[in-house]
Amino acid sequence: MSTPAYTRLPVDERRSRLLELGEELFTRHAYDELSMSGIARAAGISKALLYHYFPSKQAYFTATLERAAADLAAAVAPDPALPVAEQLASSLAAYLDWIGEHRDAYAVLLRSVGVIPDLRETVVAVREQTAQSILAGVHPDGPPPPALRAAVRGWLLFLDGVLTDWIEHDDLERPQLEALALDALRGAVRAAGVPAAADRLGG
Repeated sequence: MSTPAYTRLPVDERRSRLLELGEELFTRHAYDELSMSGIARAAGISKALLYHYFPSKQAYFTATLERAAADLAAAVAPDPALPVAEQLASSLAAYLDWIGEHRDAYAVLLRSVGVIPDLRETVVAVREQTAQSILAGVHPDGPPPPALRAAVRGWLLFLDGVLTDWIEHDDLERPQLEALALDALRGAVRAAGVPAAADRLGG
């Protein structure tokens, strides 16, 4: 692997490149296989400089995955000008596109959520933001009924399971995967007993 030229880069650009390298390293190697010395060598910088940006390997790993989570959240942000059903379909398509491009990083992200508290907080916040966005779209008039809130939050966890299976087996075509996810959301919302919310999802 060629050595990146990090010398004299602005602080933000250097940190960004280190995080890009981190995504590559942590998806190609087990966490325990990497050391700060090895990471510094791969980056073409001194270990002292790496510690200047990240005080530990866990801090570097967490920052790498938090960046991936933030990039994913930005990629799937809905277009408020679209009808609710189209917003969801568009965001889901963008979600699957991102995972297709960062399959290994996404798998590492899901595996790491349960063991890194800071990362878990980030992912939970992104998931809650997504739930609130969906709920605001399907039930714009005041707080959602508890069953509807539970249905949407539960669907997001269901989606994690579907995507984990997709990454592991890679034997579902994209149209089938998208239909499965969207139909499951419609079914969950219908089961919550809020007909107006189900109507806004179409299908």
